Amino acid sequence: MNHSFDALIIGAGQAGPSLAGRLTAAGWTVGFVERQNFGGTCVNTGCTPTKAMIASAKAAHTIRQAAKYGLEPAGELKVDLAKVKARKDGIVAASRTGLEKWLRQMPGCTVFSGTARFLSSKSMQVGDEVLEAKHIFLNVGGRPARPALPGIDQVPYLTSSTILQLEELPTHLIVVGAGAVGLEFAQLFRRLGSQVTIVERNVRLLPHDDEDVATAVAEILTSEGITLRLGAECISLGQENGQPVVHVSCEQDPASSQGSHLLLAMGRQPNTDDLALEKAGLQVDKHGFIPVDEELQTAVAGIWALGDCNGRGAFTHTAYNDFEIVAANLLDHGQRRVSDRMPVSAIYVDPPFAKVGQTEAELRAAGTPFLVGKRPMTKVGRATEKGETQGFMKVLVHAETDQILGASIVGVGGDEAIHCIITAMYARQTAAFMRSNVFIHPTVAELIPTLFGELKPLVG
Repeated sequence: MNHSFDALIIGAGQAGPSLAGRLTAAGWTVGFVERQNFGGTCVNTGCTPTKAMIASAKAAHTIRQAAKYGLEPAGELKVDLAKVKARKDGIVAASRTGLEKWLRQMPGCTVFSGTARFLSSKSMQVGDEVLEAKHIFLNVGGRPARPALPGIDQVPYLTSSTILQLEELPTHLIVVGAGAVGLEFAQLFRRLGSQVTIVERNVRLLPHDDEDVATAVAEILTSEGITLRLGAECISLGQENGQPVVHVSCEQDPASSQGSHLLLAMGRQPNTDDLALEKAGLQVDKHGFIPVDEELQTAVAGIWALGDCNGRGAFTHTAYNDFEIVAANLLDHGQRRVSDRMPVSAIYVDPPFAKVGQTEAELRAAGTPFLVGKRPMTKVGRATEKGETQGFMKVLVHAETDQILGASIVGVGGDEAIHCIITAMYARQTAAFMRSNVFIHPTVAELIPTLFGELKPLVG
């Protein structure tokens, strides 16, 4: 059966549903296709479930530290991973079903279930249905990458998706890969009671961030008993006595790591391999992403790519901003561009690490003169009162123009406090402006104006 719409939206991740809402409100007819779970990665296997489990792990960690706060725990803490999972599943289900209900009841929107594949640049097939439209928006997301490690076919392993289905705690979880996914899962399972080892090829954590950030995050993890095996080369997989083994060649320690469970957290890949893109005249780049311009249009007129599949951002907030760019330019006569947004992100270890803008290394490489303001969390009253003083706050400012160039916060509340700086940077404000602000006491953010008053040249 053939159907004709003003627009087709493929994928119910962060960009798709909101775009459907804007387009239908503007009088467009929309054909919407989702082949699995509404909500995409964020709702089903990303932000929502992981942060729910991180909250459970935080509670367990706090209970174990009761004596530090002058409290006596009633008894030994017992972690029931099945109940942790059930709590997480309930939160995910509520979000997923609410989103699906909204789309299915949206006037002007027709939802189809299945995998969409191009027939031409203006038509796609879903099962026995042929859907045609002048505007097609691809929001197909991504999935955990399957790294080409020797032995991967002989060893059972978990991904960031399948690990969420565990109902019994691993005795010893080995995590291969120390990006955001690897670090977050490592800490949450350690806090729930597993022994944890992280295996990472780079000689330090977070190679794209400043060394002081990497050091602080490493100290947080090792202080909780997580083993870090950095500089691991020639990684291969095997089994001994029915348990997974990771063979590495480390300069400091070439011994293998054996555990009860193995998590491979070595990146993600876009879901672009089964769209039959060639029939629409589209090609992917060497990483599988669909190239787009500054307004998220592909090389073929009338086709846009949004979210994780376009290689222009791998976060929920960038995917949602993709929707905002497309909607503003199509419906509001806007001229919004991908390059208008600043690089902002966070890794939800506890305490979290959040950043905006450029790093010291990037500024040095560009020859930009800059000043640094830095304060340890031990000198932040709110952190001291909470008993959470790990980490620091750091800002980078142009030495000549006084413009704010970047910031990093490793510390309690840093993922929220950094938005003071993000807003100032979007407003193109200066360090002098920030110094004149008066923030609420007692908060972590209240020290940000002080931080901008302590600018010094970088030493070393």
